[in-house]
Amino acid sequence: MAIPVIDFSKLNGEERAKTMSQIANGCEEWGFFQLVNHEISEELLEKVKKVTSECFKLEREEGFKNSTTVKMLNELLDKKSSDRLENVDWEDVFLLSDDNENERRSETSEFKETMKQYRIELKKLAEKLMEIMDENLGLQKGYIRNAFKGGEQENAFFGTKISHYPPCPNPEKVTGLRAHTDAGGIILLFQDDKIGGLQILKDGEWIDVQPYPNSIVINTGDQIEVLSNGRYKSVWHRVLATPDGNRRSIASFYNPSLKATISPAPELVENAEDKEVFNQEIISYPKFVFGDYMSIYVQQKFHPKEPRFLAVKAT
Repeated sequence: MAIPVIDFSKLNGEERAKTMSQIANGCEEWGFFQLVNHEISEELLEKVKKVTSECFKLEREEGFKNSTTVKMLNELLDKKSSDRLENVDWEDVFLLSDDNENERRSETSEFKETMKQYRIELKKLAEKLMEIMDENLGLQKGYIRNAFKGGEQENAFFGTKISHYPPCPNPEKVTGLRAHTDAGGIILLFQDDKIGGLQILKDGEWIDVQPYPNSIVINTGDQIEVLSNGRYKSVWHRVLATPDGNRRSIASFYNPSLKATISPAPELVENAEDKEVFNQEIISYPKFVFGDYMSIYVQQKFHPKEPRFLAVKAT
């Protein structure tokens, strides 16, 4: 079983209806899909690979070797313990956002210019995808994008998380990134072409998200699940640690403003059957301020999302 791979260029031709249906299926049945021919040039993507790999090698690798995670694993091995490291990730990570894009001190000008251009292109792609979701859901064009703004004076948040998962000598002892769902809206991932490890949970089974050269992996976060009243799913995913290679992962998040109020689109709330069942308790998706949801998420990221919905409903 493999997640859908969709040719995005066919939206502009005779196969538009089929492609729209494929995207709808990816959102409804999988929560993940891969886009190829997505209008982001291979030249730019190759530059992104180059500058992020160089950044890790020159500026991040030594710090990771001396990190708390590595020390904890070494201590576990020294004790010859059969335990696993449960509350850490075998990951080096830092964030780029519109707010801090010009504050990072050490990256080269090539890194800054490349990532700036890449983020511009990814943001355009995210906004195209939101319009496609609007259409597939029967919503007015621009509905999701406007919902994310949180008012005339507010903007949605767009951030890019640059991660590397270095070779792990004992991958059975630690996870690259623990299983979770994403808190926000639309996530656009440029993952490693060769080194796997990303998996999603579907029908009780962990499925590999196969490396596919220069594709962009799309997944829908918790806020899209709420806005769509559960038609689109935010699904569990994780990254396995691997003994070989240094997995590169560049995830961009198009999230609501912290001040945005999120709730199911009124057009999608038809009757009392539109409920979710959690621990035998029937709940509907609540209405909440995204910042309040994030306050809960940072404490419960690696736990099921349903209690987060219940918690934010109670605030």
